[in-house]
Amino acid sequence: MASSSRKYETRKRDPNPQNAALLVIDMQNYFSSMAKPILLNALTTIDLCRRASIPVFFTRHIHKSATTDLGMLGEWWNGDIILDGTTDSKIIPEIDRQVSGPDEVVEKSTYGAFHNTRLQEKLVEIGVEEVIVIGVMTNLCCETTAREAFVRGYRVFFSTDATATVNQELHDATLMNLAYGFAYLVDCERLRRGLFM
Repeated sequence: MASSSRKYETRKRDPNPQNAALLVIDMQNYFSSMAKPILLNALTTIDLCRRASIPVFFTRHIHKSATTDLGMLGEWWNGDIILDGTTDSKIIPEIDRQVSGPDEVVEKSTYGAFHNTRLQEKLVEIGVEEVIVIGVMTNLCCETTAREAFVRGYRVFFSTDATATVNQELHDATLMNLAYGFAYLVDCERLRRGLFM
């Protein structure tokens, strides 16, 4: 766990598998260079949650067209977007093989997984009160989703070792901000202890 966030991590708690869901954010080919270093931890987290009967939701960040559903992302990233149907838009193979049975795949076109999706409706349907967030990018889609969940009344658990972004500085900044005001920080080992001990 990043030492820079520890001084802000004044609250500790374990997820309750009876009312938690795992949100696996944007583990897609487009982000594979960032996703590969955390792949083992992401797979471990998915496995731990499955063993604890925690439902798993996967997100895909996609755009249906290069001109219509971009919003500010088109301006901000100079049109560097992920078009649906391309290789970049697909979930990386190691994670895609984890999508099965009742798992949900939520398609989104901005940073937050709740914005203009049915994610909250699906969470309400199954009685979810807590979310565990893993994936990429720590400081964009993962952080935005965590903040959205918090303001909607969900207890948020944010992974320190199964999230990643372009550099450690941005990763640490998110962990500090979330620990201060939005989320309980967890890693694979803490999840294992919290769910099974």
